[in-house]
Amino acid sequence: MIAKLSGLLDSTGLDWAIIDVNGVGYLFSASSRTLRRLGSPGDRASVLTDMWVSEDKIALYGFADAGERDWFRLLTTVQGVGARVALNLLSALAPDRLTSAIAAQDKTSLCEADGVGPKLAARILNELKDKVATLAVAPMAAATAIKGGPQPAAPSGAVGDAVSALVNLGYKRIDAFTAVNKAAQALGEGADVSALIRAGLKELSQ
Repeated sequence: MIAKLSGLLDSTGLDWAIIDVNGVGYLFSASSRTLRRLGSPGDRASVLTDMWVSEDKIALYGFADAGERDWFRLLTTVQGVGARVALNLLSALAPDRLTSAIAAQDKTSLCEADGVGPKLAARILNELKDKVATLAVAPMAAATAIKGGPQPAAPSGAVGDAVSALVNLGYKRIDAFTAVNKAAQALGEGADVSALIRAGLKELSQ
């Protein structure tokens, strides 16, 4: 099992790169996010990897950090999400935004990835909504997970009303969800909808 590569960046393509490790070139597929962080040919580079072995081929996938690798593994547990679609999702959304999108049940954000239509996005949201408790969404969500409480699949109560209000103002649901969660963490549990909206708008303006 190849779990990590460190060496000199040999070359890159649209969705792949080669790292030279002591004279041996390792070809791997990666998200655009990871490829951007590798640098230029000749630079020292390091990636975490997942190796897939099947009857007809061996494939290597590279990741800039553990968060992206963990999301790749989680995404590929969903029926219909293969390695290519998982990398497309990670190209469209960084791990923290993926976590927020699933916690917020934000189908639109998932559909930004190539190869992800409404039906597949709905399946991803449904199958992973109970698993995001193991991944930190925002300070409030992280605190809930640490205390052992269930992670909500979608915002509710004052938080949910504030998120809906910001979405109605034209903000993306994923951005509204993240901003209101941060606002709720700062203001405390007793914050009303209007206070959350004002604080959420302030977060979004930064």
